[in-house]
Amino acid sequence: EKSLYGLKQSPRQWYKRFDKFMMGQKYTRSKYDDCVYFRKLQDGFYIYLLLYVDDMLIASKSQNEIETLKFHLSKEFEMKDRGEAKKILGMEISRDRKLGRLCLTQKDYLSKVL
Repeated sequence: EKSLYGLKQSPRQWYKRFDKFMMGQKYTRSKYDDCVYFRKLQDGFYIYLLLYVDDMLIASKSQNEIETLKFHLSKEFEMKDRGEAKKILGMEISRDRKLGRLCLTQKDYLSKVL
């Protein structure tokens, strides 16, 4: 099934294609959010992919698994790799790898609102 860019069914058709691709890569779709996919790795850890419209966030302890998924995604879909995420959905992302901490803030949003 094909759909033209700009038609109201286009996003749904794209999502169906994306979902089929992710399932083909042995990912599980979250039962709580259709735009969250995950797969358990051999070491017992997980890799996660979060999708929001045309933004994607991939997270895992395994950089190799992240790179493998990005490679397969780039073969199937037009995409840009913007490197390590600094911001998603208006939230700033900061991390301290030594301490194993990840922090999400909305400083920019709060500054505009207040």
